[in-house]
Amino acid sequence: MANDHEHNHEHKQRKNVINRLSIIEGHIKGVKQMAIEGRDCPEILLQIAAIRKALDNTAKLILTDHMENCLVNAVHEGNEDKVLSDIKKALDNFIR
Repeated sequence: MANDHEHNHEHKQRKNVINRLSIIEGHIKGVKQMAIEGRDCPEILLQIAAIRKALDNTAKLILTDHMENCLVNAVHEGNEDKVLSDIKKALDNFIR
């Protein structure tokens, strides 16, 4: 994916986010294998629910990291309007 925004500051939770996404990726592959094997639908749905919860928790971590780093940095640099606009747009896309 192309990245229009280059950050000039550290995201403290970046490694944690990447690790969580790797675990989720493995979980998805496991659920796909369950579907290939014809496992019971309730089992598959339970695993999908677990993946959704893991994704939501990862999104919360990203949002928290953003608030603690990007927003604070924006205030120091005087561009809080742009950052607030970006976070509102991101939230609109995430929460539909």
